[in-house]
Amino acid sequence: MFLGAHMSIEGGVENAPLRGKKAGCQVIQIFTKNNNRWNSRQLTDKDINSFKKNSFDTGVIPSASHTAYLINLASPNTEIYKKSLEAFSDEMERAERLGLPYLIFHPGAHLGSGENTGLKRIADSINILLKKGSHPKGCGYQLMLLLETTAGQGSHLGYKFEHLSEIIETVDEKEKIGVCLDTCHIFAAGYDISNEYGYKKTFEDFNKIIGIDRLKAFHINDSKKGLGSRVDRHEHIGKGKIGLTAFKLLLNDAQFKNIPMIIETPKGKTMREDRKNLSVLKGLIRVD
Repeated sequence: MFLGAHMSIEGGVENAPLRGKKAGCQVIQIFTKNNNRWNSRQLTDKDINSFKKNSFDTGVIPSASHTAYLINLASPNTEIYKKSLEAFSDEMERAERLGLPYLIFHPGAHLGSGENTGLKRIADSINILLKKGSHPKGCGYQLMLLLETTAGQGSHLGYKFEHLSEIIETVDEKEKIGVCLDTCHIFAAGYDISNEYGYKKTFEDFNKIIGIDRLKAFHINDSKKGLGSRVDRHEHIGKGKIGLTAFKLLLNDAQFKNIPMIIETPKGKTMREDRKNLSVLKGLIRVD
């Protein structure tokens, strides 16, 4: 299994692989800019070369970046929607230049415009963004965009597998779109993965509605809140309402053995919490 954690880019994006190595990560996820601002300093060639060199030297694989939280591709507000498109396009370019295979994003919140309207706006936005491309020859981006499952808090879309399926069906370049499944989010949304029966049913439903081949990454988080709470609050592995059974099943599921699994559990300035959570997960893997 490819296990890792979300790593800070404090002091420069090139520091993320070094932190990942210290935490015991095989893979990492990063923000490529400040996640709570629209604008940020552009990446230089030096930043990018140092990032790639540190990734190579440490053996830590940068598997994905996550878009800033301000972005909302479903927003009915014209100004916010325009800013979201521009910021998302910038995120795509940054991820592409860093050589990241995946860009993970929350689908968006409809903010009262309705689920159907919001889902259509998200899909239309993805079509616009993918057509921009980043290569001089016009062959488009190499990276894949991953829709993240959500808890459904407020008016956020993506808390049903059907939401993601509808977006994917409307996207023209379907080979450029996949899914990142967050264990905390789907549990809070009502998918009970805390026991073997519920775990199997959840992934059977995912396969039937979306297709298991679309699943390209996991966010591995326990949940502070209960099943169906629709509240997004991450907890340390085995300390929340999901419990260890789901993670044991997931880590020993052969169909997911080559998919990056990233923890986004609570942590401070040190790597102590990440090391502990990763140790718990590694301890659940069967050795045949």
